[in-house]
Amino acid sequence: MGKQAIIPKPLELKHLKGSFEFSQKVVIVAAKGFEPEAHFLADWLGLELAGKAEKGSRAIRLELSKNKKRFTDEGYGLEVSPEVITIEAATRAGIFYGAQTLRQLYLSEKSESVQVVKLACLSIYDKPRFSWRGLMLDVSRHFMPLDFIKRLLDALAFHKLNVFHWHLTDDQGWRIEIKKYPELTKKGAYRASTLIGHSNERPRIYDDTPHGGFYTQDEIREIVVYAAERHIRIVPEIDMPGHMQAAIACYPELGNLKAQLEPRCHWGISQHILNTEPQTLQFAKDVLEEVMELFPADFIHVGGDEALKHEWEESRQIQDHMLKLGLRNEEELQSWFIAQMADVIAAKGRRLIGWDEILEGGLSQNASVMSWRGVQGGIDAAKAGHDVVMSPTSHVYLDYYQAKRHEREPLAIGGYLPLKQIYAFDPMPAELNTAKRKHILGGQANLWTEYIPTPEHAEYMLFPRLCALAECVWTELEGKNFRDFSQRLAEHVKRLDELEINYRELD
Repeated sequence: MGKQAIIPKPLELKHLKGSFEFSQKVVIVAAKGFEPEAHFLADWLGLELAGKAEKGSRAIRLELSKNKKRFTDEGYGLEVSPEVITIEAATRAGIFYGAQTLRQLYLSEKSESVQVVKLACLSIYDKPRFSWRGLMLDVSRHFMPLDFIKRLLDALAFHKLNVFHWHLTDDQGWRIEIKKYPELTKKGAYRASTLIGHSNERPRIYDDTPHGGFYTQDEIREIVVYAAERHIRIVPEIDMPGHMQAAIACYPELGNLKAQLEPRCHWGISQHILNTEPQTLQFAKDVLEEVMELFPADFIHVGGDEALKHEWEESRQIQDHMLKLGLRNEEELQSWFIAQMADVIAAKGRRLIGWDEILEGGLSQNASVMSWRGVQGGIDAAKAGHDVVMSPTSHVYLDYYQAKRHEREPLAIGGYLPLKQIYAFDPMPAELNTAKRKHILGGQANLWTEYIPTPEHAEYMLFPRLCALAECVWTELEGKNFRDFSQRLAEHVKRLDELEINYRELD
């Protein structure tokens, strides 16, 4: 008893005398409005719900806090006494995160050899440092089944992460059903083969096995509800104007060449880019309209990264269009394109977010930036008054190798990103003054799946590194210590065993 190895680390934890003993007689009593969280907790702990606790019986109480100044939207208090466990919060999200902490404590004490689970008495006050605590999953390079998406959402919630950035489209596959453009999934969701080995190897060899899949709109709605129940918002990404080869393969009029394309079978950056004709803009707007009907998220991600502009440079039509618009270069044309999308998104009361390349030709004032090529793009955006999510390759790209020597590791894109490097991630740049710091919403990790063909492989790349990321975006800077984290993680991986997560063993 007494293994309070909570991840992410709480703001305040005080040890008290005594212990709380679990039995089948323990009941869960929830204040009005907290019933969904009570049902989750009952399922996790194998307990019953009750309208009230019998006199003399032990109970877990979910209570609405009257102290709104103390509890933020996601903050909570947890107190374990010998007779009652109390989770207190001002919101359902706060109760949910308090329940996750209780669940972690319970799993630490639960084992086949333990007859009765006992929790050491303690008091916790906790709240997150950042409001954006996320993970991006690419399902274009390798399609991931629906049941894995649900398991992943469960794992995110367990670590108090609240954003699932879903990269749904790219050159290698289109993964979301769009009713107005059925070819996107009829043809664009499937490629003829997949590269074997690393893209740097020559000659390139392919498996000659079709790969694909997509999510129907009903499946998308199912996942949106599933995530919302776990207080996770899904940010969908439709990458444009580059990374669109799968779409151009379906509708050649979207591109700049007369040649028929196919969904890309190898990795890297496709040179093919959308044209800027009125019908192409309408296509992009139509897609976003359907996406926004499916996802209630406040942010809609439009990519904007790695848009190679050779075709624009060589196209007389594009150059004439730039001249007509009074644009000086292709970067300004991309910004003009993104601005059209920003207007469509804003008309629905939503906000556009894109990778930091969208800064290059100027940016709509209401657009937000996800900084991946280091943190400078995020710093520049914040100084210009744009909200920012930090996601630099240097610290949070989980498709990188986990060991210096790669021989015993699964094939990866390259790089080296050990646990300690992720734990050193601080989304808040020191260069920003107090007034601009409000624009840093938080941070997220990214998992690109060029070399990750299965859910099991994805989990191996994510865990336990995602545990470190969770602490970076939840825990206050002064509360972080890598040695302390490592000690807690050694206990925490036993919980990952209980959840049947295929994590990489600790070094």
